[in-house]
Amino acid sequence: MSSARAVTCSIVLMLLLPLLISAQENQKLVILHTNDMHSRLEGYAPSGEYSPLTVNDDNTTGGFSRIAALIEKERSQFPEGTLVVDAGDFLMGTIFHPLEEKTGFQLPLMAEMGYEVMALGNHEFDYGPATLARIIERSAQNGPIPQLLLGNGDFDANDTRDDGLENLFSRGVISRTMVLEKNGLKIGIFSLMGTDADEVAPYAPPVTFSKQTASARMMVRELKSKGCDLIICLSHSGLEKNKKGEWSGEDVKIASKVKGIDIIISGHSHSKLSEPLRINGVTIVQTGSYGSSVGRLDLEVSAGEAVVTEYRLIPVDDSFAGDPEVHRRIEEQKALIDRELLSPLGYEISKPLISTPFELSCDESPDLLEKSNLGPLVADAIYNYVNSSSERGTDIAMVAAGVIRDAIVPGTNSVQDIFRVMSLGSGNDDVPGYPIATVYVTGRELKSVIEILLVAWKSSPSNYCYYSGIEVEYDPDRWLLRKISSVTLSRSDGSMEEVDFSKNNPKLYSISANSYMLEFIGIIKKTTFGLVNVVPKLSDGTPMLSITDAVVDFDPSQERFLEGKEWIALTRLLSEMHDTDGDGVPDMNTFYRNPPLRVIPVERE
Repeated sequence: MSSARAVTCSIVLMLLLPLLISAQENQKLVILHTNDMHSRLEGYAPSGEYSPLTVNDDNTTGGFSRIAALIEKERSQFPEGTLVVDAGDFLMGTIFHPLEEKTGFQLPLMAEMGYEVMALGNHEFDYGPATLARIIERSAQNGPIPQLLLGNGDFDANDTRDDGLENLFSRGVISRTMVLEKNGLKIGIFSLMGTDADEVAPYAPPVTFSKQTASARMMVRELKSKGCDLIICLSHSGLEKNKKGEWSGEDVKIASKVKGIDIIISGHSHSKLSEPLRINGVTIVQTGSYGSSVGRLDLEVSAGEAVVTEYRLIPVDDSFAGDPEVHRRIEEQKALIDRELLSPLGYEISKPLISTPFELSCDESPDLLEKSNLGPLVADAIYNYVNSSSERGTDIAMVAAGVIRDAIVPGTNSVQDIFRVMSLGSGNDDVPGYPIATVYVTGRELKSVIEILLVAWKSSPSNYCYYSGIEVEYDPDRWLLRKISSVTLSRSDGSMEEVDFSKNNPKLYSISANSYMLEFIGIIKKTTFGLVNVVPKLSDGTPMLSITDAVVDFDPSQERFLEGKEWIALTRLLSEMHDTDGDGVPDMNTFYRNPPLRVIPVERE
């Protein structure tokens, strides 16, 4: 090579070198991610202590004002290469969600906070696909909203209830996949609804969900064909520790079986991964829940490989101030909630309701379920509400662990805090929550119901049941339908009545619970493959044809049917407790620190 040519090549290399270095630097990406926010717009808890505009003066965690400020700070460090996503269940769980259909408040707010892509989770379907479509439609009318993904959702061409969501799909408001560019990277994103999430979405039909593995493979192929440099799965499926202490579960299986995924942003299981999990070349991350942390994942992408250079779970706490504009908008929404929802019921969102020096909780860990002090409190609240405010009253009240969504933490709690405990469901009025219903069964059927419930929770801890007005003695070592030795009712006059299980006893006993739970009684025959047949009845003994026939009218003197709700029952019981310290706020009855068992194991004679 001549010296002149060598000099020319050197000059060309010198000119190209900065471009090559720049190209390498342009392959960096930062992902900020959350999951399972459940409409926790304010910090947790109690909500009255939340002060997002000042620092180092409260112990609450989370809150959208703080998250907005955190996103802005992190994104400002690398604005051209930062992506903000959420892995589903962003709605449902606080007093903010009931007005979403009317106001469409949360999604536009999250877009302003910086969220770009969000997966739909099972709780987005809590009010059914038609209502979800109306929430999204109303939200989109208020301004830009994040791109919503539902990768493996399928619609029913013969059912109109999901037509609203189908329409949103046709317009691109919801999609299965999307492609965007950040810092020179072409990024493909899709979402999945997991099997467990599907099973706990009873109101999603007629929307159904295809198998995860096959759906993921199909969407990965589609995104690869579009030339994507990086593929991200927003998976509302989850993972958990197995008995060996190893991470397992649906997202681990997806990573093991589906080639081509680089990152899984996980949700649904509320698992907190302090470090990324690496499975079969796939990086899996999850932040826990409720916005207590925001995950930051730093990547370098080169030669088709995504390398994690740094990962942090950034606490959302009182160490930094929140965004004033986001806080102002949330305060305006709280005022609207007072006017539209709570004031007609005689409540205020921020008014102190109950003080407690100890926590009341319901942990679904198998060894902690029977130790819950919150389950008995909620069951007592339903029992007292039905017996004090309905025409017929009830013999027994029941509540399942799965519908108890939050704890009552030490401090002074407001209606907003108590609503979180029983936030699921809706009825046929404008008041959120499952309506309370009452069905009637014979003594023999009552025993069968409790026998089934004694074992149903073994496969699904959310089915564990708490009771009020009843005491059950059983032998855990006996066979199914042979465990219970006695069922005793507690009467309002202090007397006790033992239930007669014989076939010849025609007496009917009333059971009150939310309408969703009582539907279980009607399908016991099906779930036990005909082994047990329980026919839920109305008060006159006629078979119940629909659970709506059993919903209790809490003010039959009025023309308008008044549904009772579990959160109202709980709020009423707490508000009637004594103010022991004279500060004007009722104090938690110490009986509920360690309430006695209502279902009592006894040794076999």
